[in-house]
Amino acid sequence: MSDQSVARQYANALFDVAARSQRVDVARRDLSAVVALVGEHADLSAVFAAPLIVPRKKRAVVEALLSQIGDLADEVRRLLLFLADRDRLRLLAAIRDAFEARVMDAAKVVSADVVTAVPLPAHDEAALAAALGKVTGRQVTIQPRVDPSIVGGVVARVGSLVIDGSVVRQMARLRERLLGEA
Repeated sequence: MSDQSVARQYANALFDVAARSQRVDVARRDLSAVVALVGEHADLSAVFAAPLIVPRKKRAVVEALLSQIGDLADEVRRLLLFLADRDRLRLLAAIRDAFEARVMDAAKVVSADVVTAVPLPAHDEAALAAALGKVTGRQVTIQPRVDPSIVGGVVARVGSLVIDGSVVRQMARLRERLLGEA
């Protein structure tokens, strides 16, 4: 089983437990804070990722960390100890990402990667989000990116759905039609 699949299983379990106690937002906040903390300390990241450090010692590090953090959601606290016991702390960032995806899915929110040749004004971005929302049946948040090579128009990717309305693509289609008719 891949690390992504394992991370998704842990994230789903955390989501289910947090949802039962209506503490998804608290778990989300605390899990993100722990991942950020670990990311800020290279030595801590190295310990979590090191295969030569036995789980018992990793658990001791997590317990010391938890005693310093203080107020942390019980669900996240138990997850960290569970991951330490099973030597899966290296998956912490992937678990956070999968948890975020699960939270967004439960809220019927999807993220759209949108590429434009120039930055979109806020009102155009809102209109594009609304139009993509009608297509997907979900609330859409825009992750904008500027790429002048598309010349103009928009390329939007929502999950596996790609809508390519770039000038470059339109020119390629026109070229294909003209060559096909010749």
